[in-house]
Amino acid sequence: MPQQFTRASYHTICDDLAKIDPDFANVIHLYGYPPFWSRPNTFESLVHIILEQQVSLASALSALNKLRERVQEITPARILLLTDAEMRECYCSRQKTAYIKYLAEAIISGQINLEAFEQMEDEEIRKQLTALKGIGNWTVDVYVMFALQHTDVLPIGDLAIVNAIKRLKGLPKETPKEELMVIAEQWRPYRTVASMILWHYYLCDRKSPPAP
Repeated sequence: MPQQFTRASYHTICDDLAKIDPDFANVIHLYGYPPFWSRPNTFESLVHIILEQQVSLASALSALNKLRERVQEITPARILLLTDAEMRECYCSRQKTAYIKYLAEAIISGQINLEAFEQMEDEEIRKQLTALKGIGNWTVDVYVMFALQHTDVLPIGDLAIVNAIKRLKGLPKETPKEELMVIAEQWRPYRTVASMILWHYYLCDRKSPPAP
C-alpha cells in the first residue's frame, strides 16, 4: 500500500522538508504552513478535477456548483441522465462533457473502482485512469495527491508548480522540466507535500507587494 500523509503528520513533513531545503523553510517562515488541501475520494472530486483542466479554479467551481444545482448529488447515474445541452447550461464544454460521461460510464460498468484505488500504487491508478479519454497525467496527479493523500507525487505538468520552482530557486524561465525534476529529487519521499508548499508560495507571493 502506498505511503500516505494525514492532517496529523502534515506539519511534521513540512518541517522535515524545511530542514532539507532552506527555501522551503523561508516560505514557511514568511507565509506559514500551506493549507491541508484535500478532497474526498468520490466521483464528484474527479469531475471537479476534470473541470479544472486548463481553466481558472473559479471557473471550474462555477461549473461544479451549476452541476450540483441541476442534479443535487453528482453521481455517475445522475450525470448520465443529463443531455449535452443541459451540461452546456452548467458551463461544461463539449469536450469536458464527453470526458465526464466517459468516467461515469467507466465507474458504472465497474471498469473503474475508486475504493479499490485506495489500496493501489500510483502507477496502477495512473494506468487505469489515463486509459479513459480526457484524463491525463495532471488529472491523475491531482487526484492522487488530494483524494488519496499519497506522499510522493510531483505534478510537473502544473504550470504553477513549474513557475514556483523557477521563482523560488532563481532559475531562468527557459529552464527545462527535466532540470526541475532533478531538483525535486531531494524532496523524496514527500514530493506531494513539497508541491503543497510550492503552491502556497506561488499563491502568497503573487499577493505580496513588489519590493521597493
